[in-house]
Amino acid sequence: MRLSDCHNIADFRRLAKRRLPWPVFDYIDGAADDELTKARNTAAFEHADLVPDVLAGVAEIDTSITVMGRESALPLILSPTALQRVFHWQGERAVARAAQKFGLWFGISSLATVAIEEIGAMGDNPKMFQLYVHKDKGLNRSMIERCKAARFDAIALTVDTIVGGKRERCLRSGFSSPPRFTASSLMSYATKPRWALDYLLREKFALPNLDTHVIAGTGQAMSIQSYFTEMLDQSLDWKTAAQIREQWGGTFCLKGVMSVADARRALEIGADAIMVSNHGGRQLDGSRAPFDQLREIADAVGGQIEIICDGGVRRGTHVLKALAAGATCAAGGRLYLYALAAAGQPGVERAIDILREEIVRDMKLMGVRRADQLAIDNLRWR
Repeated sequence: MRLSDCHNIADFRRLAKRRLPWPVFDYIDGAADDELTKARNTAAFEHADLVPDVLAGVAEIDTSITVMGRESALPLILSPTALQRVFHWQGERAVARAAQKFGLWFGISSLATVAIEEIGAMGDNPKMFQLYVHKDKGLNRSMIERCKAARFDAIALTVDTIVGGKRERCLRSGFSSPPRFTASSLMSYATKPRWALDYLLREKFALPNLDTHVIAGTGQAMSIQSYFTEMLDQSLDWKTAAQIREQWGGTFCLKGVMSVADARRALEIGADAIMVSNHGGRQLDGSRAPFDQLREIADAVGGQIEIICDGGVRRGTHVLKALAAGATCAAGGRLYLYALAAAGQPGVERAIDILREEIVRDMKLMGVRRADQLAIDNLRWR
């Protein structure tokens, strides 16, 4: 299977599975407990049907939107994800260049493998930083100040990782950051020599946004579940979130909001946007899918705060359904991570281009010339 054989996100997943050692693939692909919520995130879109209009004169359409004060060429954000140079040696640099080429918002994690400063200097497309609040308050301040200096456009405070979800695939494989070669996984790494040589001979693994303050998770092998549970601040509350918004002083988003009550609290503390998200099903298994919860939240706070539907997006029609249900835009991580793992920057670019073509085609078939013309009348729930 080659990159040219990939025609949808599921194809990139298959190619990534062929090219990655199984512990690395399972880290990307896996989720918490029985992985029910991960499956629901995508399946939720199947329960709503699109209702198109015709004879709308759609020879020329505009796919761009404005979200968090910046224009994006598509109603799609490349969500921040951790450890990207483990999946492909180009890591966040590949995603940054692809996002710049297509004019998209994208984000990096506190656990990124490329420094804030380097990403900030790459292109003029909008960028967000996903802030995990650590027990080390000096580290939190350092990351915020570095984002200011690097002129990031927004901070997305992640609020759904008070403890690490139980990611059973990772427990079975022994996956850690940085990866360690165990007796059970050694053969998998050995049978993927291209990945192994890239990992061993190219730039040494690092988490440069953390390593000025913590050793765990940078040079010392540690599971992500253990990292979240041991290193993150479990006393994080609304008062702390408001203080971080004040310290940052710029565009502020809360990532991981799933209830109407929390959406209203986000509005009260002055957040500019919320990401309706369950962390890709990697935290609380059995929780609602973002798309299932979107309508309720949009009815409560739509028009007062920007709403980003984050999770489960695999198709252009998923993006359109999210917009019709009240989202400002959609977002996802695995939709480009599979492509990154499969083929680096060319893979990410091909995945974005496929989604772009789907969005353009589907908007025309829906009879809308602008993304903001999609409305609840264009949806019916089964």
